Amino acid sequence: MTEVSHLLEVGNVSLSFGGVHALTDVSFEVNQGEIFSIIGPNGAGKTSMLNSISGRYHPQGSIRFKGREITGLSPNARCNLGIGRTFQNLALFNHMTVLDNIMVGRHHLLKNNFITGSIYWLTGARKEELRHRAEVEDIIDFLEIAHIRKAVAGTLSYGLRKRVELARAVALRPDLILLDEPMAGMNLEEKEDMARYIIDLNEEWGMTVVMIEHDMGVVMDISHRVMVLDFGRKIAEGLPDEVMANPRVRTAYLGEEAEDGDGNGDNGPDPAGRVEGEVA
Repeated sequence: MTEVSHLLEVGNVSLSFGGVHALTDVSFEVNQGEIFSIIGPNGAGKTSMLNSISGRYHPQGSIRFKGREITGLSPNARCNLGIGRTFQNLALFNHMTVLDNIMVGRHHLLKNNFITGSIYWLTGARKEELRHRAEVEDIIDFLEIAHIRKAVAGTLSYGLRKRVELARAVALRPDLILLDEPMAGMNLEEKEDMARYIIDLNEEWGMTVVMIEHDMGVVMDISHRVMVLDFGRKIAEGLPDEVMANPRVRTAYLGEEAEDGDGNGDNGPDPAGRVEGEVA
């Protein structure tokens, strides 16, 4: 039997804010080359988990990437190891062009920084800048945003800005990309396009994806596996169909009453209260 390659390993992760438990003893693995979705009600701890993986938060427990312990590393160090992400609330430079926003995503790959790299009479710096520009143009073509490459980001529609933010995260060429509600605020056509881009990034570009998403149709259609959080605890994990058939998931996420073997709705005592300050 072939051994499964775990790109990301999260072990017994807990996170608290002033005594309020955002995450409690959460463990899971993400396999190389899969799309792994994290779902759950608002305040379940999903964004806290993504922030813990990306380095914005430093929880208790263990987070390993490519077999290396990264729990204590900074976001920039994790980025350098190959972890990219998008945000629920767009984090673009609205005064900059689409092209420049995406180029920012490759900044950590530049041997010559923006100051030294701007001295174009230095042949090495100029060649490097051109190489990175070519990479960015490939991403622009892939995400079908060539027609807005020179547009100022702040003037674009919300759906296009979401696509630009994805492009900036992809510019890192990460092994693992974290997507925080990539479909939020989009119409049906925009969601279909975004789902296609995510699938292609996974299948054609070889990127492993961890995604938070509230659109259950998207989750069911494109995820290889799904994990469900509720009150900061993992309550289910598995194939999409298996997870959605789980009574605890229906209770927590869909608001249906789960029944025990006697037909009575009894799930035992609830864990610690939901984190009101948690975005997702």
